Amino acid sequence: MKYLFIIQGEGRGHMTQAISLRNRLISAGHNVPSVIVGKSIRREIPAFFYSKIEASVHLVESPNFVMDKNNKRINIGKTIFYNLFYTRKYIKSLRVINKIVKTEKPDVIINFYDLLGGLFYLFYNPPIPYQCIGHQYLLSHPDFQFPKGHKIDKLLFKINTNITSFRADKLLALSFRRMPNIPEKKIYVVPPLLRKTVLNLKSTNDGFIHGYMLNPGYANEIIEWHNKNQEIETHFFWDKKDAQEEMVIHKNLVFHKINDVKFLDYMSRCSGYASTAGFESLCEAMYLNKPVMMIPTAGHFEQKCNALDASLSGAGLISEEFDLDKLIKYIPNHKTDPSIFQRWVESASGIFLSHLTPVFNYKSQRKTEIGSTLSVKI
Repeated sequence: MKYLFIIQGEGRGHMTQAISLRNRLISAGHNVPSVIVGKSIRREIPAFFYSKIEASVHLVESPNFVMDKNNKRINIGKTIFYNLFYTRKYIKSLRVINKIVKTEKPDVIINFYDLLGGLFYLFYNPPIPYQCIGHQYLLSHPDFQFPKGHKIDKLLFKINTNITSFRADKLLALSFRRMPNIPEKKIYVVPPLLRKTVLNLKSTNDGFIHGYMLNPGYANEIIEWHNKNQEIETHFFWDKKDAQEEMVIHKNLVFHKINDVKFLDYMSRCSGYASTAGFESLCEAMYLNKPVMMIPTAGHFEQKCNALDASLSGAGLISEEFDLDKLIKYIPNHKTDPSIFQRWVESASGIFLSHLTPVFNYKSQRKTEIGSTLSVKI
């Protein structure tokens, strides 16, 4: 069977998930010749993605977040107006996707939480099975716990998630732990999509702090903390556009441009991990039984949800800032049995293939449903 991926290019998580799933599908005898990645002006698609995905990569302009002047907090108002202003660009992106779909003729389209995937099915509604993968699809699960308050943020998060999954046949909800499926809502709970590279790593403790920041505005917080703790070896990764490979702030504080092999090497050898609360790297740390401090990106409600959910699964503690003293104090008290999470992760291949491969059972039904549905071409 032939699969086409649509992948959100924000951060590294969705891209590493796509690499992992592609490898599993190829091993099972299927084909992923092309992927579509939603890009933005402020981010650069990391080099490791091009080399590891082993498929033709098509970049298209996709709706994205707008940060505050300090490049730290998400500005919701500006994000909405910015994306409305560039609507024509996104319409062009949808036309590009439609052209790729007509050329590739995939049997299944899989969306890794990019808005363009849902918008494509809203406006073009092709007779092709459509499945969505992401931790975000747990939000409609009755057992999912949200942070208290944040009613407007929660509403916007739900709207965004519903757009990405418009007309989806299945929602494969990545989860830190086993939860029951909710078929009536098309929700199927699945393990994190960690790559074999992660599963084969040996966890050691070389005594340094490892970290990742989604937005470069957090660099000042880390530098300020390290100025008072210069004896502690600290390595942070970021995907800042045009950043040099290594920015040595101090002999014991280095900012690394995101490099997948190096990132995972440091993860396997660190004593603790501090990060903005992206789902994928939290899973990598949990699999390697690393104590974690999660700092949700300011204004990023999804990351608040990730942090709470991960803490309920024993990942570590939540902080509002990169005060690494909290992590250092927590490290000796981190008492979690990693085997439960590890077994859950290692069951991924069979679970995903069971969901993604028997698509022809409902493909003819989908064509019938589409025949009675008006779709608007743009």
